Amino acid sequence: MKIAYLVNQYPKVSHSFIRREILALERQGFDVQRIAVRGWDGELVDDEDLRERDRTRYILQDGMASLLIASMRMLAASPIRFFQALRLALKMGWRADRPWPFHLIYLAEACRIVPWMSRFGARHVHAHFGTNSAEVVMLATTLGGPPYSFTVHGPEEFDKPEFLRIKEKVSRCAFVVAISSFGRSQLFRWVKYVDWPKVHVVHCGLEPVFHSLPAVPIPAVPRVVCVGRLCEQKGQLLLVNAVSQLLRKGIEIELVLAGDGEMRAELESLIVQRRLQARVLITGWISSDQVRTEILAARALVLPSFAEGLPVVIMEAMALRRPVLTTYVAGIPELVRPGESGWLFPAGDVDALAAVLEEFLATPVSVLEAMGEAGHQRVLERHSADTEAAKLAQLFRAGQAAAPASEAASAAVLLVPDQVE
Repeated sequence: MKIAYLVNQYPKVSHSFIRREILALERQGFDVQRIAVRGWDGELVDDEDLRERDRTRYILQDGMASLLIASMRMLAASPIRFFQALRLALKMGWRADRPWPFHLIYLAEACRIVPWMSRFGARHVHAHFGTNSAEVVMLATTLGGPPYSFTVHGPEEFDKPEFLRIKEKVSRCAFVVAISSFGRSQLFRWVKYVDWPKVHVVHCGLEPVFHSLPAVPIPAVPRVVCVGRLCEQKGQLLLVNAVSQLLRKGIEIELVLAGDGEMRAELESLIVQRRLQARVLITGWISSDQVRTEILAARALVLPSFAEGLPVVIMEAMALRRPVLTTYVAGIPELVRPGESGWLFPAGDVDALAAVLEEFLATPVSVLEAMGEAGHQRVLERHSADTEAAKLAQLFRAGQAAAPASEAASAAVLLVPDQVE
């Protein structure tokens, strides 16, 4: 079965879980067309991401003129559908998080991808995130493209569901995926009860390389690693302050902040202010292999997030047999069991974070290794890329079987292939 994937930016360092999902679907026998709005010139450090970039078509790579041409051709080829999609785009822009011009651009992007999917023979299109990418595939379906679905990650979709018109996107889709039971519950809050059966839980998955690595002993050095974009919601400022508290008490600790982002300058300033230059290291963006190396060089992963969906890096750390110290937010407690595979603490509480770190550092390595093994077994059960892709594959196939043949073929007959680029 041929399907298309639309992502706002692909490949991307922080979106390796999407690459894993696509590759796992291909192992299930699917032929996947990669489409992204942008990402052709993004900084990449992973060889697999570089290969994926070569396989991806980019909507904006040829400039805005290409969108205008695609829109005019779509209008000429199918005026009724075009005006139906235009009406929907204007509706989506009413009291939305972005004004109408953005939604007209989304319509133009949809006009651009419909012929791409038609020539490829896509029978379904799936988007990641319930933001602009979900709107583009919804408009593409309205224009005559294949049925669509999308994956909701959070927290952005849960912060402003009304402005993102989540209810409208779910009401028109074939199905919607949440990455945790918590995410499903948040969708239940904002969609119609009649649409609840459309909401399915499919976890983000890890490729076998994370599962199959032999156990690496937990190091004696008191080092923890925090992996993620340097931004407000990840809580790294709180973590630096907690490390400072411990050092003032004479408790040895080293911290590696693996990642980069908009708050790097502020974090670097705080590190200097607290005189932690010898204790706290910021790596910048690193590859998947380097992430594994940093996790294995640490005694635990710490993630003091204020808002999340369900962080993939937690799964990675557990697969690598490292305990996890993180917060009671979103889908995290569904995976991390306190006292068994790690520690949970209240988000935003620097004293609670410092106390958990102190308790962790005083825990014998033998106990930490037992926790790491328990976490490894749990993530194997819940987050195998191939197992989760099989669930998604079943949804794609079920949707295809349920769709009338005429509807499934509409994208293929909408436009003469060589009419539209």
